[in-house]
Amino acid sequence: IMDPFTGTGTFITRLLQSGLIDLKDLDRKYQNELHANEIVLLAYYIATINIENAYHDATPEEDGMGTTDYTQFDGIVLTDTFQLSETENGEKLFSEMFPQNSERVEKQRNAPLNVIIGNPPYSIGQKSANDNAQNQSYPKLDARIAETYGQGSSATSTKALYDAYIKAFRWSSDRLDENGGVICFITNGAWLDGNGMDGFRKILEKEFTSIYVFNLRGNQRTSGELSRKEGGKIFGSGSRTPIAITLLVKNPSVKSGLAQSGVEGKATIYYHDIGDYLTQTEKLNIVREFGSVTNELLDWKILAPNAHGDWLKMRNDLFDDFNQIAPLKKFELNSNSVFVVNSLGVNSNRDAWVYNFSSKNVLSSMENMVQFYNSQVDSFLIQKLQNNNLKAIDFIDTNPLKISWSSSLLPNLERGNFSIFEKDKVTDSIYRPFCKTKLYYGDKMIHRRGQMNEFFPNSNLHNIVIYTHGIGGNKPFSCLISSKIMDLNCLEAGAQGFPIYYYEENKEVQQGLFDTDDTSTGSVSGKYVRRDGVSDYILEKAKQQYNATNITKEDIFYYVYGFLHSPEYRETFANDLKKMLPRLPLVEDVKDFWAFSKAGRELAEIHLNYESVPPYKGVTVSPFEGGLRGMTEKDVDNKIYRVEKMRFPKKDQKDTIHFNSQITISNIPLEAYEYVVNGKSAIEWIMERYQITTHKESQITNDPNDWADEVGNPRYILDLLLSIINVSMQTRELVRKLPKVKFE
Repeated sequence: IMDPFTGTGTFITRLLQSGLIDLKDLDRKYQNELHANEIVLLAYYIATINIENAYHDATPEEDGMGTTDYTQFDGIVLTDTFQLSETENGEKLFSEMFPQNSERVEKQRNAPLNVIIGNPPYSIGQKSANDNAQNQSYPKLDARIAETYGQGSSATSTKALYDAYIKAFRWSSDRLDENGGVICFITNGAWLDGNGMDGFRKILEKEFTSIYVFNLRGNQRTSGELSRKEGGKIFGSGSRTPIAITLLVKNPSVKSGLAQSGVEGKATIYYHDIGDYLTQTEKLNIVREFGSVTNELLDWKILAPNAHGDWLKMRNDLFDDFNQIAPLKKFELNSNSVFVVNSLGVNSNRDAWVYNFSSKNVLSSMENMVQFYNSQVDSFLIQKLQNNNLKAIDFIDTNPLKISWSSSLLPNLERGNFSIFEKDKVTDSIYRPFCKTKLYYGDKMIHRRGQMNEFFPNSNLHNIVIYTHGIGGNKPFSCLISSKIMDLNCLEAGAQGFPIYYYEENKEVQQGLFDTDDTSTGSVSGKYVRRDGVSDYILEKAKQQYNATNITKEDIFYYVYGFLHSPEYRETFANDLKKMLPRLPLVEDVKDFWAFSKAGRELAEIHLNYESVPPYKGVTVSPFEGGLRGMTEKDVDNKIYRVEKMRFPKKDQKDTIHFNSQITISNIPLEAYEYVVNGKSAIEWIMERYQITTHKESQITNDPNDWADEVGNPRYILDLLLSIINVSMQTRELVRKLPKVKFE
């Protein structure tokens, strides 16, 4: 029996206290068959003491007078468990300081492990390059993950497979004795339905006979009703992730899973969901009452995974019959998809620096950072002359008050690439739903641009982009249209943009000679040539299906936006829309096509021009009768419109918002909160984003009142909130009138 990540020895200690080991076997188990690893020295010593005390407490006194000899626990090793498989002769860590440690390593390596238990660490990587604390590399273990879990995955990103707790599953699966055994871990439960974990789930089915999963829920990376359903966090404030107890049984003598699942060579998967709305205490009581996976009162559900590797929230096979929204290859003009190109939103990896409500502030922050970066390049090149093996990661100054490093900026430093400060590269962007901010889009300071250079090559060229959720999120699907660059995290799992146009540089024209928006499709009269984002394929398919030659790509573009708002579509394919990019049918009735296209235009009109939508009738602004329009300059001078943080009077009283200490908005229809984008109502996005904040690491302050000053409208934020209430009500009404689609 082994606990590879023992911490303070809790699992081995509880085992010794449980009575599961017969007294006649206790000494043999303790001295020869119990193993534990720990890398942190203090925890190692505490674990040793805890395990030794538990053993002696469980051992009868020889003469009834407490004279039992003290026996040390030789099964614990000070080591990095994952490193044990990286060398042929085993880990020699700390061998000079603790020669006995190496002997214990060899003893453990030769032991036929039948049971591996514990609580593996959760870690997928450093939060930023400023941490300068990259995860330890394990080439052999990582290679095993790539050739097993990675090969089995169809996901576009398998980064999550290299989380430490997934490495623990891979290491343990390989370390388990050839005659079989059991692995039982308490871990992050995101693997159960994670999009990038499909390969992991598929391989578990193949490598084990039976799988038991007790889902404790508790995912607090959700919000609203979904968060309340997830219930209390098992480890309190120590975890925001869902938690699951997973028991893997490997019995080579049994034909895996044939009796239960009906599929030869695949495990039988037993699953139990602890339930909705439970507190932490209620969950722990349920675990305590069940006590064991063999409890007859424990209602196990047998899962039947599909070909995608879904165990829960199965995809709908009908979804595969629809048209792909995104091409397999970007800018593929012959693609059998709705759009010929798509792009992730902008990923800066230094949001506090490149985004701000103030042009002046963002330019000041970025000028300082660019200067500091260039000074780092200078110093690095000088040091490199003296030490050719010098690495950027070992050299850089990671002071967050001076710079925010990223994995794309470090290679530029190593190559000696200086950055140019470009004060004209500040543009409007959509940072969060209906939250417009300034974005510094200058040289080397955006981590990943995607295809935004092709969507918005400069501020003179107009474009409209439909943005949707990315792949693998938890929140219900939503979309948003914009004529601006959108931040990657504006919509969950990486906002995906689908443009009505994209632009190519006109190489026939000398650079800089033209820079106008005279760029009709195929035009060569300017610096850029405008191309259609909607494919010829979908246009021809629509014309043929509806026998209508008057349909245009623009009609299809707005049809897409309208259809993506269909409640029936979102509900029927909710699971698919979390695991894949949208796929879209062309509805059977041409009248419904035009209805969706017309509704899409109307939705686009209010979502693109949300700032100019008038206030909703009936909403009142007090203490001033009839609202604040027409207030005197003196009132404006008193900063009556300044906002620090908007609040509800009470948590559940949403018909009223305290805008600031002087202004209250009331009679807000509760139906307005039903318009939800990215897991939160549009109104609450305004309340959350339009508050004064100071970034902890960089100490950069972001003040939304600066935006009001920039646009020359002191009451901009108040007007915005009043507009968004009406936008929400109009959106709700337009969605209600959409054609009802029945999916067989």
